[in-house]
Amino acid sequence: MATDLFIAPAGSRERLVAHYGPSVHEWLDTAPATIQAAAQRWGLGVTGLHDAGHASLLATATDHHGAPLLIKAWPDRDRYRREIAALRFWYTGPETVVHAADDHNAVAVLDMVGGRPGGSSRPHDEELLVAEALRHLHELGASSAPSDLPPLEEYVTKEVVPRIHRRQASTGHGDLTGSALAELIGLHNVPQRTTLLHGDFYRENIPFGHDGRPVLLDPVPMVGDALFDWAFWIVYYEVGQRTDQRLRRAFQTSGISVSELLPWCVLLALDGFLFYEETGDRRLAAMSIVLSALVERSRRFS
Repeated sequence: MATDLFIAPAGSRERLVAHYGPSVHEWLDTAPATIQAAAQRWGLGVTGLHDAGHASLLATATDHHGAPLLIKAWPDRDRYRREIAALRFWYTGPETVVHAADDHNAVAVLDMVGGRPGGSSRPHDEELLVAEALRHLHELGASSAPSDLPPLEEYVTKEVVPRIHRRQASTGHGDLTGSALAELIGLHNVPQRTTLLHGDFYRENIPFGHDGRPVLLDPVPMVGDALFDWAFWIVYYEVGQRTDQRLRRAFQTSGISVSELLPWCVLLALDGFLFYEETGDRRLAAMSIVLSALVERSRRFS
């Protein structure tokens, strides 16, 4: 086996340290053994540690029939609890994604969507299918949702906006960030659209199954206005690619007006732009173009 089961892959370690800070090193030293012990309790065979993810450690495994599965371990127990609650709420019966969970150790067995990490091949109408899947999840979450999930409003006001102002104060991009901040006066929530949000709508979190359908994994669930997920999808699904097309698709699928979506797109793009600049992320140039275009378009609706 190429990967030592008892050593976290270097890439995984680097990403988790970047996400959680140096304190996660101790957890990373013991997590592979925790995964192995959980697999033995569940009668699974671990086939390797998978070098992916920014907030958890992943292992590939098989059950006694040889069916492929993923074992996932989280250093953040609150994140584990919320993620598992959302996946169990959305995917039940034959569509079950969570096959087993160990609350004490924050480890779970998940479906291996498409039979391999990353899922099956993506269909040509990928974005249409993803948009329809997101609308369906929002419809499910509008009637009822798991309790004790954080509200979107708290996340925006206590985390997103303060870090934007902190980072903006230390940048040399006053014109761009100032223009973006001016567009945020259009932010508002509509209580009638309140639902269970996915909260982390990157393309890498949306694999496709053998049946050609997307599965919305790795959520950072919150409760709030559905337009947050739509704006996140527009900006981040593929940064710098097909942004305008996703904006139109979001309007067509959700019925939320472009004038309502744009301020939230600006908020999320500005947050990402400042983060990418602070961390030297290679996506900075692409996000700068996206942010400028969104600000200009938002101005036309003002």
